[in-house]
Amino acid sequence: MKERIKNRVHELYWNDNINCARTAIICLSELFETVVEQQTICSAVGLHGAGGYRAQCGLVEGTLMFIGVYLHKMGKREDEIVSACYNFAFAFEKAFGSLRCFELRPTGFSENDPPHMCENLTCNGIEFAYQYILEVTK
Repeated sequence: MKERIKNRVHELYWNDNINCARTAIICLSELFETVVEQQTICSAVGLHGAGGYRAQCGLVEGTLMFIGVYLHKMGKREDEIVSACYNFAFAFEKAFGSLRCFELRPTGFSENDPPHMCENLTCNGIEFAYQYILEVTK
């Protein structure tokens, strides 16, 4: 599973040049064999740190969107989905030290940044999200 995530993230970043939020949604939908509508994926176009504003990490935002889709599909109540999202954010912050793109990005931000600096973080974040979703849906 780890290698599958690594390969898919690399492909989505370098071949399709999409952001971390959409990458998270796509990877999680494939791992959980769940169809996510294209409109939902398109809605995450600006969710990489709030459109580059350096706010909430797109890995968190994309995962929260997927949790909503997936748990709804499983028949969970809205309050259960909200709780799962809250608990994911808490667990992510505890594991990675922050929910903010600015703080999570390996070297912060500069005009000379190479593309896809967060590729390793993305792989780790998606693996973390996958394990979390497995636990929450037991």
